[in-house]
Amino acid sequence: MMVFYKARLVLLSVPKTGTTALQSALRPHADMVISDPPELKHAPVYRYNRWVRPMFDKVCGAELEVVAVMREPVSWLGSWYRFRQRDDLMGKPASTKGLNFDQFVEDYCKGQRPAHANVGSQAKFLEAQPNGCRVHHLFAYEDLPRLHAFLQDRLGLMIETQVENVSPEGDLTLRPATLEKLKRKHPEEFALYQSIKA
Repeated sequence: MMVFYKARLVLLSVPKTGTTALQSALRPHADMVISDPPELKHAPVYRYNRWVRPMFDKVCGAELEVVAVMREPVSWLGSWYRFRQRDDLMGKPASTKGLNFDQFVEDYCKGQRPAHANVGSQAKFLEAQPNGCRVHHLFAYEDLPRLHAFLQDRLGLMIETQVENVSPEGDLTLRPATLEKLKRKHPEEFALYQSIKA
């Protein structure tokens, strides 16, 4: 998470959406950077609303506009699957070694997800709060130049990012029936992503 007070912006770090590279590029220009622990770096809207927003509201009388990135849902799950193929996770409950992507998505669709498929939800991460706290500017990971142009305009600087934190390659073959199940079980993910593209 990064705060740019003069621009009245906060950039949330949705996991697996390239925000680590943005954080590296923009860190020198941010007024506040939360890069650790992961629970705070990747604070969703509800956590931002509870802990960070009140600080600026009560002390500064300022309401910040929330910026975030969302990845196409299957691609997002694919990134998690590949990320959890890492050798350092081998033998641990979160590892996806020995699983194919189709099984990973099947496990993600279960009511009680096994540890390796328990990766959260972008829609839940970005969910608007009852008090009106919400994402004001949502960008698609697949169209990062739009995000960069927006930030350059609001922050008054050029942005150059380097590729960081890339998951290893992996086969992301998905059976049509599994894709249909994912869409049926998690329509909110696809609806939110389509709202960006609309």
